[in-house]
Amino acid sequence: MTKPIFFDTDSISAFFWVNREDLLLTLYPGRIILPKEVYKELTNPRIPHIASRVKELYHSGKIKVRETLVGSDEYDLYYKLAHRPQQGERKIGRGEASALAMADAYKGIVASNNIKDILPYIRRYDLDHLTTGWILKEAYDKDLITEEEGNTIWAKMKDKKRQLPSETFTGFLIAGI
Repeated sequence: MTKPIFFDTDSISAFFWVNREDLLLTLYPGRIILPKEVYKELTNPRIPHIASRVKELYHSGKIKVRETLVGSDEYDLYYKLAHRPQQGERKIGRGEASALAMADAYKGIVASNNIKDILPYIRRYDLDHLTTGWILKEAYDKDLITEEEGNTIWAKMKDKKRQLPSETFTGFLIAGI
């Protein structure tokens, strides 16, 4: 069974910043879902080149957008994570919370780089999880990119202030993170 992938802003935007969303479309055709909160962030007019590409992919049906419905179990979890976490737990962003809640509700995968904030919830709800690094490794494993291309993409993502777990893609591969 092929699971839907619910992207948080940080993960999917890394690919848009470096014009390599083609990797996502090749690896995960028909599986890319943006929570409405993430779609709103990505289509912000302050970043017109990303906004226009996101809208184009949405209107062409290559990515889907899903809204969290008020009154649903999904919304209750979203609200709890983003607005009223349990005592001692960290409140997370709306994009992260909606991606987690949707992955839980629809038995999907969460794509996010914000491990520190979401890992407790990933574990609690027993969710599958992807990061930008793992996506690039999958592209490498499937011969969509070479190691050299991976290092170039990685460096460009780091130049755009994307948080990645090593200095280079090669370092990521060696570390097996």
